[in-house]
Amino acid sequence: MAKNEVLAVDLGQSGCRIQQGDLLIISDRGKLAGESPVEALTAIFESLQKIEADIVSLSCTGFNGIVNDPEKYLALCSQYFGATQVAVIDDGLAGFVGALSGHNGVVLSIGGGVVAVGGRDGQYAHRDGLGSTFGDEGSGFWLGKLAITKALGLRQGRGDDPEMLAYFADECAAYDNLIVKNASDAATLAIRTAKKVLDAADAGVSTATAIVDEGAYLLAQTVVATWIGCGGNRLDSPEIVIKGGPALNHSYSTKIALEINARMPNAVIVESVGDNLDGATWIATNQKQDAPPLLLWAVK
Repeated sequence: MAKNEVLAVDLGQSGCRIQQGDLLIISDRGKLAGESPVEALTAIFESLQKIEADIVSLSCTGFNGIVNDPEKYLALCSQYFGATQVAVIDDGLAGFVGALSGHNGVVLSIGGGVVAVGGRDGQYAHRDGLGSTFGDEGSGFWLGKLAITKALGLRQGRGDDPEMLAYFADECAAYDNLIVKNASDAATLAIRTAKKVLDAADAGVSTATAIVDEGAYLLAQTVVATWIGCGGNRLDSPEIVIKGGPALNHSYSTKIALEINARMPNAVIVESVGDNLDGATWIATNQKQDAPPLLLWAVK
């Protein structure tokens, strides 16, 4: 692998992908709850075989819309890859660039967390990405946490939906087996439960359906706020991309789109033309200047 090829990294809550040319590494080690992006990347990079790269482009969850201290990421990438230049990017911006190729619009990225980034004639806005404790509404974590919370409550007799309790019996048992009920293992359990929540809603489980409907409503609010935040209004016709693991569920993505169009009737839902790795690679190649607070460079 040529050292002059960009090494792009996409760190999320549910995993990490690393790409350089034809090389693609996929890890299920993501950023854990309470962990900084640099701590997560250190743990991931330690497990890699030797890779060399002059330029590393890091798309990371966990910045909450404000990238800072790029020098420590340069030091990390210099240690593991021999890098001399590092672009440190909020994952929302990388997703936006990868998905819309610079068109005006909003990219809603739903994974373990949630971030929306909008762009309109060079003006950008970032919404949510606030973390699982106080934000990430409608995310995989949010879906899974709420479903397990409801199921545990039903098990205690707080409510009446035996179908919901039976559907999530394994998750209740997994909760019982947690040594620490509010640490990173609990967050991982919630994220891994997200797909099952969406499947339960598709199967007609009423409590799961209510959770999914609320998630779609909240995500639509995030998209609208993002577009208004970059100078748009509700009558504009921006392109909207809805992407990420939970959005692969057709019912969820459709509900989100319907909620968006109920508030922005001219918005156009489009398919993503790329992903965070594409965005990180494009930024490293074409945008050599800082774009605070979403992008900072560090150079030796």
